[in-house]
Amino acid sequence: MCSASLYLHIPFCVSKCAYCDFYSVPCRRRDDPRLDALVERLLDDARRWVHDLGVKHIPTLYIGGGTPSLLGAARIAWLLTGLERLWQKAPDELTVEVNPESLDHAFLIACRNNGVTRISVGVQSFHEPSRAAIRRAGSAARALECLDMVRRVFGTAFSADLITGLPFQDNAVLLKDIKTLLAYQPAHVSLYALTLEPDTPMARMARQDKRLLPAPERADALYIAARDALEQASYSQYEVSNFALNNKRGAHNLRYWRMENWLGLGPAASSTIIDDNSGTGIRYTWERDVDAYLTGSAPLVERLDQLTLMKETLLMGFRYIDGPDLALFQKRFGQPLEASIPRSLAAWQSLLVSSPSGYALSKDGLLLLNRFLLDIFTELDTNTLDTIRA
Repeated sequence: MCSASLYLHIPFCVSKCAYCDFYSVPCRRRDDPRLDALVERLLDDARRWVHDLGVKHIPTLYIGGGTPSLLGAARIAWLLTGLERLWQKAPDELTVEVNPESLDHAFLIACRNNGVTRISVGVQSFHEPSRAAIRRAGSAARALECLDMVRRVFGTAFSADLITGLPFQDNAVLLKDIKTLLAYQPAHVSLYALTLEPDTPMARMARQDKRLLPAPERADALYIAARDALEQASYSQYEVSNFALNNKRGAHNLRYWRMENWLGLGPAASSTIIDDNSGTGIRYTWERDVDAYLTGSAPLVERLDQLTLMKETLLMGFRYIDGPDLALFQKRFGQPLEASIPRSLAAWQSLLVSSPSGYALSKDGLLLLNRFLLDIFTELDTNTLDTIRA
């Protein structure tokens, strides 16, 4: 295997947001010994897995979490310097996530001086009642200070996250958040519609107080209003939740949407390694347990058969504004997309558009992505059952 992107998971946060289902554990001290141990383990694993899998090129690197900025300047420099030994040519894109409550100027300078090309800032909202309701650490004022720091060190080479459908959020609040953010001219904005994961505090609060969150129709309208505001400001939607100014799309996530090889290291991270000749793959997933990871645990290994990989390829591909890559699909699965899901393509014809890759959902179609995928998966399962019976 020649090429695989690299993702490193930093599983520490000052505190956990009420909606968050990503794996993270509390860490409130920069001298926590687990931070040094994590950097050491990540570097050891990166060297071993890159060697064992025969990775010759790492096109993108993403350090996410959790909260990577909790590492501090010295550790992020240690991590990035150690990773440099893995490649002859630096990744085309190297992104590090930061949260305002743990970010300082020294961390940003260490990132810039060690090859980072892009910063991703977790803002979520500037509206204090909404922030309090989701138990977001820090304050709106601190988020603004963070954006100012990032702008001074990285210019416009950064992305920022916002969430729609939050408690106490209406059109005026949301559009003010967008206006405030865009004053800093980020090259990229991620716009996430709040999703209630079953075992999160936010889901439990919403069950107890039915008025806490906007009704589904209102939540949809908020997302559409935010999407339209971003597009009116020249941020082009290129994926369900992602918008780019001047085509500054996130290259790392594009690898996921095309279902290309990636290597994920750290607790709860996963890797997907694909054999395009057989249309199958292998997934390695690390346990959601930082202590187990630091003491040398091995990942769970899962074999992805052709049907599973086909479903995931379409699930990810149709999130993208250009749709799945038809040439790659045919190479991987030995048949054109039209032969795999003809009934679904016909039924959804009015919400499909032509694209450089072939088939893609229109902007209205993207709003119904889950229903479209359900139709696709049902058709694929039926085709498989018919083949077995034949």
